[in-house]
This record gives sequence, structure tokens and C-alpha cells, in this order.
Amino acid sequence: MRMNIKWMTTLMLTLTATTALAETAAGKDDLLSQKVSLMEMLSRGGVVMVALGVMSIVALALVIYFFFILRRNQVVPQMLKDDVLDKLEAGELADARSACGYKPCAFSEVTVAAIDYARTGDISPALMKDVVESEGGRQALIIQGQTQYLFDLAVLSPMVGLLGTVFGMIHAFNAVALDLTKAKPMLLAAGVGEALIATAAGLIVGIPAMAFYAYFRNRAARIIAELEVSSGQVMNILLSKRGK
Repeated sequence: MRMNIKWMTTLMLTLTATTALAETAAGKDDLLSQKVSLMEMLSRGGVVMVALGVMSIVALALVIYFFFILRRNQVVPQMLKDDVLDKLEAGELADARSACGYKPCAFSEVTVAAIDYARTGDISPALMKDVVESEGGRQALIIQGQTQYLFDLAVLSPMVGLLGTVFGMIHAFNAVALDLTKAKPMLLAAGVGEALIATAAGLIVGIPAMAFYAYFRNRAARIIAELEVSSGQVMNILLSKRGK
């Protein structure tokens, strides 16, 4: 009799454990089925997700563009620089100016401005310096100013995400206050989810954009420094040739 009771107790415990395991597995399956895809999550971020998507595409395009444009060889090509300096040393101003016309770049613009002033006749060192610095400053502004667009995107995207956060909270509280037929916690959670998704999306766009802006800003500064050195070499050669 005792043996039968033990077997029955063991059987009941086994059935109970099996049922618990089955319920746990079913719960996991339900959780897995409730997971949303990335596109569904983004669609829950509200209307600002469209603006953030466009901003992310523009930021990516600018990053690729700057990797190709902000290079030393695009601003101060070494072969052009050597060729122009050799021609200036030989006194061939017309040939040096023509060489600059074949390869438009920041160095070419500064050199052309310096040569045009040198060909006017009487050369003043102070005026030559002003001409070179003026054109060099203009070219530096063009180079440095391009990176400003990436900075603007880095600043604006978190603000757009914050705007989405505000919209999400408005939707959440309006749903709770106005819709009395549905479960309020679910409505509140949907609005809060929209707010958090918009905030996260704004930061996801803004943080990499700011990081790349810092990188390209330093890269542009190094290129501008090289342009200043090259422009100084052109000016010194032209000044050394005056009166000869």
C-alpha cells in the first residue's frame, strides 16, 4: 500500500513538472512571436522617423563625399606644386599660370591670384601678402565650410528626435485621457514607446555625424595648413624675382 502511494506521488510530481515545462516553453514561444521587426519598430517612431531617415542618408552621402574631397592631393597636388614652383623659379609666370588652369584646386587659385598681382609691375611685399592671404582665406573658408553641413546634421538630428519624443508623450497622454474603452496602460506604453524610439533614432543619427564632423574638421585643418605653407613658398619665389 505504501509502495503504491509512493508511486502515485512520484507520478503526480512528474506530471506537474512536465506541465510546468510545457507552459514555460509555450510562454517563450509567445514572447518570440511578439518580437517586432526593425521596420515595424521604426514605423512606431512616428512621423519624425521620415525626417531622420532623410537626414541619415544625407549624412552618409556627406561622409563618403568628404573622404574623397578632403585629401591633400585634391587641395595641394604634389606634382602640380612642384611643376609650378619650378616654373616660377625659372621666371616663367605665364607657363606657371597655364599649369594652374589645367588642374583647378585651392592651390591653383592662390597661385593664380599671386601671379596676376606679380604681373602688374611694381610688387609690394605687403600687398603681395594681402593678396595671397585673402585668396588663401577664401579657399580655407570653402574647405572648412563644407564640413559645417555635417555639424548641422549632428546638431539637428537629436533635436528632431526630441520633437518625436514630445509627439509620443502627447499621443500617450491624449490616448489615456480621451479613450476610455481600451486598457490605459497599453495605450500609455504605445505612446512612450514612440517617444523612446524617436529619441534613440535621433541619437543614432547625431552621434556618428558629430564624430565624423570632428574627424573631417581636423583633416581640413591639416590640409589648410599645407595650403598656407605652399602659398608662402609661391609668394617668397615671386618676391625674390621682383626687379630681375
